[in-house]
Amino acid sequence: MTAALKTTERPLRVAIIGAGPAGIYAADALMKSDTAGEQGVSIDLFERLPAPFGLIRYGVAPDHPRIKGIVTALHKVLDKPQVRFLGNVEYGTDITLEELRWCYDAVIFSTGATDDRELPVPGAELEGSFGAAQFVAWYDGHPDVPRTWPLTAEKVAVIGVGNVALDVARVLAKTADELLPTEIPGNVYDGLRANRAREVHVFGRRGPAQAKFTPLELKELAHSPNIEVVVSPEDIDYDEGSAVARRSSKITDQVATIIENYALRDSDTGAKHKLFLHFFENPVEIVGADGQVVGLRTERTRLDGTGNVRPTGEITEWPVGAVYRAVGYLSDDLPEVPFDAAAGVIPNEAGRVFDEGRHLAGLYATGWIKRGPIGLIGHTKGDANETVDCLLRDLADGALPTPQNPGVEAVTKLLTAKNVAFTTWDGWYRLDEHERALGSAAGRERIKVVERDEMLAASLGGN
Repeated sequence: MTAALKTTERPLRVAIIGAGPAGIYAADALMKSDTAGEQGVSIDLFERLPAPFGLIRYGVAPDHPRIKGIVTALHKVLDKPQVRFLGNVEYGTDITLEELRWCYDAVIFSTGATDDRELPVPGAELEGSFGAAQFVAWYDGHPDVPRTWPLTAEKVAVIGVGNVALDVARVLAKTADELLPTEIPGNVYDGLRANRAREVHVFGRRGPAQAKFTPLELKELAHSPNIEVVVSPEDIDYDEGSAVARRSSKITDQVATIIENYALRDSDTGAKHKLFLHFFENPVEIVGADGQVVGLRTERTRLDGTGNVRPTGEITEWPVGAVYRAVGYLSDDLPEVPFDAAAGVIPNEAGRVFDEGRHLAGLYATGWIKRGPIGLIGHTKGDANETVDCLLRDLADGALPTPQNPGVEAVTKLLTAKNVAFTTWDGWYRLDEHERALGSAAGRERIKVVERDEMLAASLGGN
């Protein structure tokens, strides 16, 4: 943030839409800028759910406390007096872009990605074919998804070779009691207790050197005494492109080595559940009977020398009763903001929102809505820094529009007048205390509240 900054008689007012890691990192970058020290910044984080933290709360598997520990750092940002959390406020419904422009110098969109990308194969619409994002939302206790999940299939397929696929496979392969010490709600525990899955098959169309797993998550598969990880030695194959990839990336080499070690293990450990990692199998059809998934058809592939693969024509049909499509997340388009549906992002240049070649003054994007759902949570820090840098340069150049009513109480008065039951950071502390009390009564650290009404009752109880 080296640009010479213009000062005004009041703090810079910024609205951030989405209170997940991307939005909170943007708030942190603003508070660490020269502007914060010179004229001050005043930031409001809007979130459509009653609680903050977005992907950390509703997109990370409950048995990943290490990743959930990121909340501690995010918590410190939201504790700052320059930041205000306004939850249970849906952009486009409870507050419009015009109203935001009336109250703020700039608006940053950080709404992330919550839906599933489509898998373009026949049968994706069958009953028993699920998007991984929706299953993750269910086991993470998201208030806007059904309270039950059909877990009747004894053999299950997971399509994808990223960490989401691993999370889905691991949760399906573990026993409910293994997850009980975590924060999972009662309805999720009951659902997983009824889970009939005994075999979970993960499919990738390329080889071990092209898998997008991270080493730690891949190793975690073997930590459960109830899971036997199975890799066929036939799937351990590399070409020159794969060798280059391994030499070029320590992570890629570690992932390939872990997969090799799984292939060398005893294939019969006596564990209750088997988790198969299949490589060089390209899904071509989800097979159905009477509208229900009964199998997955894959075509064997072969490396072509560059790290890519070509089809062999060899077809295998796997008898499975459910298929989880973990082929990527997709962002929702937002009212009054341009959207690239193919890429699933708001069109932007370095975070500046663009429409038909021109920057929409005062509008910015960060996180997955900016660059697509790729990379780890920590990568959104770089996004935030780039976006905030552009915002502050526009401030320095006098390119930000002037809001008509930038007072800090203007937006809360507006929401109150609309009868929006918005939650606050103090409300999060109350909800946090309520969830910890529920957990303490059951001998656990926390039990996550699922019902929105209960979340609101706990959050607003002191108001």
